[in-house]
Amino acid sequence: MRKTLLILACLATVNAMACTNFIVGKEASADGSVICTYNADDYGMFQTLCHYPAAKHAPGEMRRVVDWDTNEYHGEIPEAPETYNVIGNINEYQVTIGETTYGGREEMVDPTGILDYGSLIYIALQRSKTAREAIKVMTSLVETYGYNSEGETFTICDPNEAWIMEMMGMGPGSKSAVWVAMRIPDNAICAHANQSRITTFDMKDKNNVLYSKNVVKYARKMGWFEGKDADFSWNAAYAFPDFSGRRFCEARVWSFFNHFSKNMNRYLPYAMGKEKNAEPMPLWIVPDHKVTVQEVMACMRDHYEGTPFALDGDIGGGIWGMPYRPTPLSFELDGEKYFNERPTSTQQTGFSYASQMRSWLPREIGGLMWWGNDDGNMVAYTPIYCSMTLRPECFNTPGADEITFSDKNAFWVCNWVSNMVYPRYSLLFPSLKEVRDSLEQSYFALQDGLEKKAIALHAQQPELAVKYLNAYSVEKAQQMLERWKVLAWYLVVKYNDMIIHPEENGKFTRDKFGLGSRPKRPGYPEAYKRALIRQTGDKFSYPKE
Repeated sequence: MRKTLLILACLATVNAMACTNFIVGKEASADGSVICTYNADDYGMFQTLCHYPAAKHAPGEMRRVVDWDTNEYHGEIPEAPETYNVIGNINEYQVTIGETTYGGREEMVDPTGILDYGSLIYIALQRSKTAREAIKVMTSLVETYGYNSEGETFTICDPNEAWIMEMMGMGPGSKSAVWVAMRIPDNAICAHANQSRITTFDMKDKNNVLYSKNVVKYARKMGWFEGKDADFSWNAAYAFPDFSGRRFCEARVWSFFNHFSKNMNRYLPYAMGKEKNAEPMPLWIVPDHKVTVQEVMACMRDHYEGTPFALDGDIGGGIWGMPYRPTPLSFELDGEKYFNERPTSTQQTGFSYASQMRSWLPREIGGLMWWGNDDGNMVAYTPIYCSMTLRPECFNTPGADEITFSDKNAFWVCNWVSNMVYPRYSLLFPSLKEVRDSLEQSYFALQDGLEKKAIALHAQQPELAVKYLNAYSVEKAQQMLERWKVLAWYLVVKYNDMIIHPEENGKFTRDKFGLGSRPKRPGYPEAYKRALIRQTGDKFSYPKE
């Protein structure tokens, strides 16, 4: 996610380590909510659960713009007269915005622009009551003050609509941008993962397609497009999907769609990236069943299981089958270039969420962001309501940062656990999964009763409902942290020195003399034994008698 100025051939590889977004329209979801997700991925990323309180601003008041990635000061823009409460990536009107970086043409980056993609997201959340309004805010700002990030795909949703927008600058000193936004059909699902996905679009469909006036004109001027306006393809002109863009990025989209459609094999050659003329995937599909938020969370934890991209069939995962790979994604050996797969779930995730926007509930209750402060596979998503004004300490810990550990901080405690689990995945992950799933199931079991009480309080006084939900979200986040600490201590004891201490009824057992029971030694898994012997031949074989 960190802003880079690299040639196009490198951009796809670098940004392939970045983010993933999934989108579900309200008629495609099981409960009628609009759902969207975000894995914010970057090595070294340390993120709190951000909060911008609602405020009124005096005429002439200015807002400083500091780059979300680099903390570099870019300049100032006028404040809006009124701004809305924002917690994480959702605001009090249930507007949610996420992103993935795809890079695109290097020469389109404008380092003189004031707005970077991260600042643009949070400014728009503070100023928008709907997704359409957020699009207008974002595009008006970059067309006035310039856009200094690389090519970006944004997810922009509210309780009624889901949109995907792609944006790029217009070169150094331009202080402007080109962009296109498309509404996702209510009965469809969509995804993007660091590769531009918008191709052609209906310029006459004003209800479902929005775009900058110069979107085609600029490409013509630069010599990147010839032909009729109706034939213009955004990514063909500005960010064509090469092998890296397809294998590292579009493959994640393919895997998400593959969970909800039996027809994705036709697009497998495209996602594999090696057939240049393979049929591209559509921007969205209609799922074969109504999608639950739990299913979307599971997709955020995806490692291509059961597909040709699966990470469990080679020795890259080590002795205990880790479905993660070291980066960089590409490497060389004896003059040949190779690569690792890049699944949705990845170790460099700073935070992850699945956001629900529900039109039938009061807005203070309807916006619910399930949030975790590490790799989505390794955290329990805890409930964060859109009306929150007080953050849990574990998601906003004084003194903790990217190089300062704190056992009061969720990012560090969750990373402490996940980094124990990664190298001994098949041994340790079942213990983590049990705790993770138990916590999430408890949250879902409480949700109906909790929200019924919140609705009753809201009818009396909306502020009562807000306080009630805020207290609940803080309580559950802090309980999660304490449970994760217990999990950390448990894993240290249970699997110390690559052995397994026996348990009975949830407690470690002792022998008749009061010592800990003799540990079990699991040794190599069967598949790894075979791989080891294939590689070493008879080096480790006992002599024949």
